[in-house]
Amino acid sequence: MRKIYLFLPILAGIMFGSSGIFVRTLTYNGIDQTTLLFLRFSIAVIPILMAIFLTDRKLLKISLSDLPLFLVCAICIIGLNLCYNESMNTVPLSLAAVLLSLAPIYVLIIAYLLFGEKITSKKLICMGLALIGCILMTGVLETPLKNIPLFGILSGIGAGLFWAVYLMASKKSIEMGNHTYTILIYSIIFITIALIPFTDFAQISSFISINPSMTLLFLILHSTFSFALPYIFSTLSLNYMDSGTSSILLSGAEPFAALIFGLIIYGEIPTALMFLGFILTVTAMMLLTRRESVD
Repeated sequence: MRKIYLFLPILAGIMFGSSGIFVRTLTYNGIDQTTLLFLRFSIAVIPILMAIFLTDRKLLKISLSDLPLFLVCAICIIGLNLCYNESMNTVPLSLAAVLLSLAPIYVLIIAYLLFGEKITSKKLICMGLALIGCILMTGVLETPLKNIPLFGILSGIGAGLFWAVYLMASKKSIEMGNHTYTILIYSIIFITIALIPFTDFAQISSFISINPSMTLLFLILHSTFSFALPYIFSTLSLNYMDSGTSSILLSGAEPFAALIFGLIIYGEIPTALMFLGFILTVTAMMLLTRRESVD
């Protein structure tokens, strides 16, 4: 029975990998980035609150000393989503997902620079392989440099950096006694409130008017499947496996799902070198995550 729960982080990774479908559809229909984020987070409050009520209502209790880290997490989530959305709109979905999945490398570098944490030779090898893989995935060796969407690549790198800082801030908050759900619900509440002045409600109204029942369902699926449920499933998986195993399964599933979605829906066919880079990067990141869990 416990083996069934191995699918939770895999399912979470697949759902995260589906983000590009929703982002590109909403962008194509005239929804700007801040309005898109408001829709994603405001709707996500409901399923995450439901998860908290089903788990333990006491998770909603916090102290004032928790707020600074919650604010840092909120800022990182906004930055991550803005950068990731831009990346998914300008480069292949698989490349955007891989650039985001480089976050563990940034965590290692930041931890080394700020806290002097040791970087082993095995970690350096994994980092080097991931970097080579990303270079292959950009297609720089096969297409002229001017044809490479540098902004999309930089946005993907930015998403990974924000994700890395979020991981470190949330880890610190967890060490202070907070649950993942607690961190997440207060972060997205802060985000939703902060985004209200920058949200174009006319765009939302115009999108919904296209076909009210279908567009409302689409918005619910966007928020639930690309944000709320993946976090819930990955958090639930920690009750049945260690964080290293969960991270390995999630980090492998998300880029692969993005590759498949990009291939089937948008015809994003990678070249042989790009596919090699994809496999190399995903494998390196999975090994790095495993090393992190046993080092």
